[in-house]
Amino acid sequence: MQHLEVLTNAAVCVEDGRIAAVGPRETLRAAHPDAPTVDCSGRVLMPGLVDSHTHGIFGKPRHEEQELRAAGDGYMEIARRGGGIHSSVRDVRARSEDDLYALALPRLRRLAAHGTTTIEVKSGYGLTPDDEIKSLRVIRRLQQALPLRLVPTFLGAHEIPLEYRGTPHAREEYIALIVDEMLPRVAAERLADFADIFCEPGVYTTDEARVILGAARRHGLQLKLHADELETAGAAELAAELGATSADHLAAVSDGGIRALAAAQTVATLLPGTMLFLGRPKQAPARALIDAGAAVALASDFNPGTSPTVNFPLVLTLAVSQLRMSVAEAVLAATVNGAAALGLAAKVGQLAPGFSADLALYDIEDIRELPYWYGDHRCHATWVRGVATHGAG
Repeated sequence: MQHLEVLTNAAVCVEDGRIAAVGPRETLRAAHPDAPTVDCSGRVLMPGLVDSHTHGIFGKPRHEEQELRAAGDGYMEIARRGGGIHSSVRDVRARSEDDLYALALPRLRRLAAHGTTTIEVKSGYGLTPDDEIKSLRVIRRLQQALPLRLVPTFLGAHEIPLEYRGTPHAREEYIALIVDEMLPRVAAERLADFADIFCEPGVYTTDEARVILGAARRHGLQLKLHADELETAGAAELAAELGATSADHLAAVSDGGIRALAAAQTVATLLPGTMLFLGRPKQAPARALIDAGAAVALASDFNPGTSPTVNFPLVLTLAVSQLRMSVAEAVLAATVNGAAALGLAAKVGQLAPGFSADLALYDIEDIRELPYWYGDHRCHATWVRGVATHGAG
């Protein structure tokens, strides 16, 4: 992850939505004298950012929880009182598909305006069969409306709904609902590429995750896990054992979990914006993961409660300043490895012949400026499959 190739006085040739060539500007200009040109002089052109973990389908923001945390209330305490994810669940259940679509559309556009060209989008704030399907149908509509690459993920196992608590076997009944009704409907309508689960003490156990993810795999879905975010639970080890595409969060991953991820193909996706916003003193051990040989990705975790940011370059800033990653490691984690966290490493995340022409142009002169100007908006333009999607064409 230390090897980041930077070319100067170079050009990228795009044909039919793919990169046809990358090389010296004069050479490519001579080979394609009549091709239209976009002048990128004085700027940095790079692969579009790949945000492999977002919760973009939600209703109202949860700004009141930020004050509660400042007053000393913890994440799980807020959840126990019906806040947190449960608050968003009540809100999403009360909204129509059209309402959720209208709210999500500008939010994803704002994500894209910072240079993100591929966005994973989860359900998970419905937690009933109809409301989860409703959320996934919104993602499908967004795929059709936006010139972005959207990857849908089913997260019916985001929480145990409040109505499935407090009585014998209620928890088992909800898990059966996921396995026997939700997953078959998601698969029948081909609404998701991935299934995810919040595997954490107080949410889902590793045994429950094994059941749900096993059912998801039988329905043809790839696997992701919210793993060891706040407490160590063995979720990283489970992700590696199951061959999950990614294990995400990992702020509380154990040494055994680090070794397991390093020995597996599972990508360790880190979400430093979440720990920052929660006021947590401990970030995921990026250096230990990288030094052990794990593939590390970065993502925004854009959501209404714990990471309400659309600014992916800001996440790169946190990677350098908080996770002690080099700029090369952070950029690769947000492009190549982010693509790998979505099973797309052969298609996006690189400026190389044959890859999709998903590009981001920034108003900087050196790639090291991207995490340096923290919080600033430096994205000048983006293209997805060679089509201008933001800023100057």
